[in-house]
Amino acid sequence: MTLPLIQTPAGPSPARRAVLARRVRLLVAATITYNVVEAVVAISAGTIASSTALIGFGLDSVIEVSSAAAVAWQFAGRDPEAREKTTLRIIAVSFFALAAYVTVESVRALLGGADADHSPVGLVLAALSLAVMPGLSYAQRRAGRELGSRTAVADSKQTLLCTYLSAVLLVGLALNSLFGWSWADPVAALVIAAVAVKEGREAWRGDTCCTVPGAAASAAAVTSEDGDACGCRPGCSCCSGGDR
Repeated sequence: MTLPLIQTPAGPSPARRAVLARRVRLLVAATITYNVVEAVVAISAGTIASSTALIGFGLDSVIEVSSAAAVAWQFAGRDPEAREKTTLRIIAVSFFALAAYVTVESVRALLGGADADHSPVGLVLAALSLAVMPGLSYAQRRAGRELGSRTAVADSKQTLLCTYLSAVLLVGLALNSLFGWSWADPVAALVIAAVAVKEGREAWRGDTCCTVPGAAASAAAVTSEDGDACGCRPGCSCCSGGDR
């Protein structure tokens, strides 16, 4: 006896989508709150210590607030998908603006600007962000993928970028504090700028390949010859190594 094929849904049910959208809004609110505090502390401490990397980190927090606010604006509308492209553009431009400022200030510092001073506040802030941001990013990315929202995933990558930047900042500040290597601060800032450009390009293209909703991803894996094991486009690494 031949059994009929079971038709899988193209995505989460309306009730599940409502839950996921509410979860995204809550995570966005938490991200905004944390980053407002982080921005004030980082920019203040960076100005006192003449640290380009610390100021750049604080500006990244400001940009992350604008990115999260853009996602909040998107999901506040009746049809979030209609606002998705505009939100992605806002996120991308935010990345580019950060990269431009940090690059100029880093080059200026390397060519003879004031050396950065030791900043205990900066070290503590970088370590704290390194502990907090991965959890926020993971939760929002997971909800965004299930919901099929490119902007939620893009914003989660913005939050994940903050994790990388926290590590870079921590290393730069530590090298300067321990060994007096003042060049480590602007070099760390240039790394921040390079990562920001990469993420900005991906957001501008809408290149968030891991937003295929769960059931649709399973179907795509069977039917797509151009995708990878979870239906992503070639070159996407969203399926390798699990959900990260």
